[in-house]
Amino acid sequence: MPALPLLRQVLDAMAADETVLDELVRAARTESPGVARLPEAENRRHVRFLLSAALRATTNPATADYTTAEKLGADRAEQGVPLTDLLRGVQAGRTLAARVAVERCRAAGLPDDVILETVLAAERYTGALERHIVKGYHAAELQLSRTVRDARTQLLRTLLLAGHPPTPEELRQAGLRPEGRYHCVVSDVSDPVRARTLEQALLEFGGVYGLVEGRLTGLAARAPVVEPAAGVVLVVAPAVALPALRPVHDLCTAAARLAGPGHHDLTTLAGGLALAAQPLLADLLTTSVLGALDPANPFHRELAATALAYLDHGQRLRTTAEALHLHPNTVRYRLDRLAELTPLALAENSGGGVLDAVRSWWALHHWLGEAG
Repeated sequence: MPALPLLRQVLDAMAADETVLDELVRAARTESPGVARLPEAENRRHVRFLLSAALRATTNPATADYTTAEKLGADRAEQGVPLTDLLRGVQAGRTLAARVAVERCRAAGLPDDVILETVLAAERYTGALERHIVKGYHAAELQLSRTVRDARTQLLRTLLLAGHPPTPEELRQAGLRPEGRYHCVVSDVSDPVRARTLEQALLEFGGVYGLVEGRLTGLAARAPVVEPAAGVVLVVAPAVALPALRPVHDLCTAAARLAGPGHHDLTTLAGGLALAAQPLLADLLTTSVLGALDPANPFHRELAATALAYLDHGQRLRTTAEALHLHPNTVRYRLDRLAELTPLALAENSGGGVLDAVRSWWALHHWLGEAG
């Protein structure tokens, strides 16, 4: 192919561009509700492979790899993503990637005949890639349909998402008591292999587990006391009756997106969860209370971070100072300076109540997040 070195350079740069990856992930999530329900990190893994593999194979067909494509299709089947949604996401990314590739090739000065040949080669490979994704999906779907695991996972999805409530007999067959109370458990683990490892630890506490909306989720008969692997988020709700599980599952899923790694009781995340549900109010509050602060000013960020730590440590000056490795007088000085710039009154004996503290914490937390 003429101009091959320059073409490889253009396509390699495109494959390594995180901005392009972000746009492709956004396109796939926008066009496909089933894909958008998966954790974004899982979408990025999928799109990154498809982009780099397709661009590699365009200039060197010998590098074509379909094994990983079949594995991706199998993963999506096990995660419960409908095939139509999976293909919608793939095709949205495929269309956008082709457009970006043409724009970059033209900007690099490549001739039109080379660009056309490149697009046709990419289309041939991505078409084959898509067929292998479907092949992997159907193979996994067939295997899953023959297992008790799949039946239990489908029942779990019906209980937590949508559909007619299972009959008492179906619940008993899955190992659930119709009159029982269960702890909803939601993790951020989407990889099926890692999910099975965590599931084995959770099964000690009874119940049913499976991939729901791409995350290992379950109903535990007893409150799980499990320390998840490093980097894994695990949210556990108080026990409720089966008919009350859907809204509790929604709360657990939202909490898992907000929480950091580790084991979390849903109720300990109640404050952050409630506040996160009001983004417009957070914007209005932050503008009203902290409008005088400049996000680009490191000193202003230092003042806000100190004040947030002060609230996080129960408005105790010495405890805050120890946590920040500062002298108490330094913490006091920063709180006083913040009070000069904003309506916040956080110094000791300022007389503020609990709601004032919540208002201040919310404004500071939101401002620091936006400024960061």
